[in-house]
Amino acid sequence: MTRPTSSETAVVLVHGAWHSALHWAATQRALAHHGLAAVAVDLPGSGLGAPVPTGYFQPGQPGLADEKSALSDATLDQAADVVLDALATARTRFRNVVLVAHSAGGAPASAAAERAPELVDHLVYLSAFVPAGRPRFADYIEAEENAGAVHIPPIGDPAELGAFRINPLSADPDHVDTIRRSFLNDLPATAPDSWRQFLHPDQPLANAVTPVPVSPQRWGRIARTFIRLTDDQALPTSTQDLMIEEADQVVPDLPMRVRSLPGGHSPFVTRPAELAAVLTTTALQKTG
Repeated sequence: MTRPTSSETAVVLVHGAWHSALHWAATQRALAHHGLAAVAVDLPGSGLGAPVPTGYFQPGQPGLADEKSALSDATLDQAADVVLDALATARTRFRNVVLVAHSAGGAPASAAAERAPELVDHLVYLSAFVPAGRPRFADYIEAEENAGAVHIPPIGDPAELGAFRINPLSADPDHVDTIRRSFLNDLPATAPDSWRQFLHPDQPLANAVTPVPVSPQRWGRIARTFIRLTDDQALPTSTQDLMIEEADQVVPDLPMRVRSLPGGHSPFVTRPAELAAVLTTTALQKTG
């Protein structure tokens, strides 16, 4: 395979838990400066039109701890369908289609790649869940190697709510600071706290607990790169390295290419230009 050009390349961006397509906007603009087309998807239950608990924006947030999530019926297959639709559309116009997943977005991205490997030329995990070694994201969240992560305490019982619920608009400064340290520990201290408004409170339970089976014959035949975030507090490098190591054991003949980027879990917010530069280099490298 010859090295792809920027005009031949499309990048499909998949967000992680509690995030949305909006979070990729600055990175998309930066990718455009490199000549790359990029589309960001909203997974089911994400984006400006996503439902929130009825009391979420009300004074005192009544019922937040026990109201069942409107996203409780959302499935991982539905999320994978959204990714597949974006990939299929990109494939109609571009020779080189690069799929980039962040964090929990590694689940639907990997499922989509397994179902239709012909639609993906390069799969990039941005500190994202790689299911090859352990099939559920929860398996890595609960791993010993992840003990040092900054865990956001859920609001209510996830099994009862059907979602992992957090409260970015909480009046409790400790809860808010835990969210910030997990996602944005490298955000400048002088930055406004408007970032809280763009996080959704509910993450469908299915995305973390549904197994994502991948095979060497399908998922494993796609060129893959893992971008390590070296100061990540949500998924420490010990967890990232564990996923890379276990994935390479499944597909030893096509190991993961590994790059590193300084900073925390959300470089699309804190350093989009640097992230776009790494993604551009990755997307335009020869993969065959």
